[in-house]
Amino acid sequence: MKKVTIYTDGACSGNPGPGGWGAVLMYGNVEKDISGFALDTTNNRMELMAAIEALNALKDPCEVDLFTDSSYVKDGITKWIHGWKTKDFKKIKNPDLWKLLDTATERHKITWHWVRGHDGNIMNERADALATGAIKRHVL
Repeated sequence: MKKVTIYTDGACSGNPGPGGWGAVLMYGNVEKDISGFALDTTNNRMELMAAIEALNALKDPCEVDLFTDSSYVKDGITKWIHGWKTKDFKKIKNPDLWKLLDTATERHKITWHWVRGHDGNIMNERADALATGAIKRHVL
C-alpha cells in the first residue's frame, strides 16, 4: 500500500455561514492541494468535508496518516461512530457526512492524528489557508 500523509481543515465565516474546506495530500515528493466551498454551512461540516474529499481523492487503497485540528472529526470517526452506526445515525448532527466519511475510510488503513490548530504547524496552516481561501474566492 502507498503511504500518504493528509492534513485537513475546515473554516466558516459565521457559523452557520459560507464555508470552505482544504486538504494537503502528500505522497513521497508529490504534494497536492484540494479545497472546496459551501454557501450555507457550519465549521463542523467543513471539517468533515475536508476529510471526506481528501480520502476520496486517493485513487488506490492507501495507508494514511490523517491530521486534523478537529477533535470532533477525530473522536467521531475513531470513538463515537460505532455506537452511531448501531443506532442508524439517529439523534446526531451531520449524519449525512458521517455516513460519507465512514464509507470513505473503508478502503484505507488510516491512523488519525489531532493537531492543535493555529499553533505553527506548517501543514495545518496550509490546509487552513486553503479552506479560508475557498471562502474568499466565492464570497468577496
